[in-house]
Amino acid sequence: MNYRHGFHAGNHADVLKHLVLVALLDALKRKDAPFFVLDTHAGRGRYDLGGVQARRTGEARAGIQKLWDEPPAGPPALAAYLAALDAARADAPDTYPGSPLLVSKALRAQDRLVACELLPEESAALKALLASDPRCHVQQRDGYGAVKALLPPRDGNTRIGRALVLIDPPYEAQEGEYPLIVAALREGLERMPQAMFALWYPIKQRATLQPLMRKVAGLPIKSALAVELLVRPDDSPLRMNGSGMLLVNPPWQVEKAIEPALKPLARAMGDDGASWRLTWIKQETP
Repeated sequence: MNYRHGFHAGNHADVLKHLVLVALLDALKRKDAPFFVLDTHAGRGRYDLGGVQARRTGEARAGIQKLWDEPPAGPPALAAYLAALDAARADAPDTYPGSPLLVSKALRAQDRLVACELLPEESAALKALLASDPRCHVQQRDGYGAVKALLPPRDGNTRIGRALVLIDPPYEAQEGEYPLIVAALREGLERMPQAMFALWYPIKQRATLQPLMRKVAGLPIKSALAVELLVRPDDSPLRMNGSGMLLVNPPWQVEKAIEPALKPLARAMGDDGASWRLTWIKQETP
C-alpha cells in the first residue's frame, strides 16, 4: 500500500468526513453511558499543512483553508466542527488533525478509542501523538480484522454497550475495496448489531456506487443514511468530484444536525455545479 494521507489532508473530503464525525460524537455524548470508537484506517493523526506533501497538491487550500479564511455563519454542526479543529490544533496551528486526534479530544473519562494503522511509519507517528492519553490505544494492524477482534468492546472485564466504527480506507483499487467493506460490516453487525458504522467513500461518478449501496441495504440493519457533498458535477471517472459518508445505524435525527451545514460547505469549497444530498438507503419504519 502506497497511500499517504498527507497529500490530501484538509481537502473537501476531510471536511465532510470530519464534520459528520464530530456530529456523531456529539450525539453519542448526549448519554452518560460510555462509548467505544474503532478507527480502522487511522493514519498518523496529524498532518503538516506546510509540509512537502500538502504543498505539492494544495488540496487543503481548496478545502479547509476556504473555511478558515471566511468562516461561514450559521449551522451548529459546522460551528462544532470548526471548534473541534481549533481544539485539536491548539498546540500545532499549522496542521490539520486526522480522525483519531479529533476523537481523542472528544472522549470523556469513560470512553475509549482504538485506532488501527497498518503502515509502520504512520502507526509510529500516531502512537507518539496519543501516547499520553490512557483512553486511546493504537494498534499496527489491518483495520478490517480489528472489527472481528474488537467487537463487542470491553474495558477490562466490563462490556461497553455503544460503539462507533469509522471505516476510511484508501481505495487504491476502489471496486476491490467494496467486498472488504461489506464483509467487515456484516461481521461487525453479527458481533454487535446495535453498533454504529460510518463509512467514507469517494465519488467520481455516483452511478458506480449503486452496487455497494444495494449490498449494504441487504445487510441486517435498521437504517442507513448516505450524506454526500460534491464540489463539482460527477461527470468524470478520472478525478474525485466529491465524497460521502454512509452511516449505518445512525443516531436518531442526526440528519437534521448535518443537513444545514452542507450548503455552506458547497458554497465555500465548490465549483459551479457543486451539490449535496442526504439519501436514506434503508430507513427504519415506525
